[in-house]
Amino acid sequence: MNKIKIGVITASDRASRGIYEDISGVAIQDTMKEYLKNDFEIVYRCIADEQSLLEKTMKELCDSESCCLVVTTGGTGPALRDVTPEATENVCDKMMPGFGELMRQVSLQYVPTAILSRQSAGIRGKSLIINLPGKPKSIRECLDAVFPAVPYCIDLIEGPYIETNEEVIKAFRPKTK
Repeated sequence: MNKIKIGVITASDRASRGIYEDISGVAIQDTMKEYLKNDFEIVYRCIADEQSLLEKTMKELCDSESCCLVVTTGGTGPALRDVTPEATENVCDKMMPGFGELMRQVSLQYVPTAILSRQSAGIRGKSLIINLPGKPKSIRECLDAVFPAVPYCIDLIEGPYIETNEEVIKAFRPKTK
């Protein structure tokens, strides 16, 4: 199996300053370890909620680090400093609204405030960027919902072949003739 790179970006003023531990970024990394059979490397960044810094970091992970998947946490709410979706839209060639729609739908089963979340996803070159909420429980719920489509999406943008641990999560790929 091929070695792949997964980018993880935590957008948090306080975590980036060391005021508290970044449990959300760790939750994403732990989930990837459970999901993936591939040999993979995590390229991790914990940065402040600054749109220009988010854009620069997303570009770095996609373009320079060649991450086929970049997963962000934080900055998806309605607060003034929540700018992750705007940064994602600015760096992406195509937006993938179905990811955010499904994540909000799943989150609404648990909390009525899920309508305030602005999770999104988009494609930059051969990289898929997915914006997740900030709470570890919500991160897992959202990833469980959307990840079955992630390997096929990465196939379609000519990224590496991703294999999942089917005992944990099953990737969906249409049957070929």
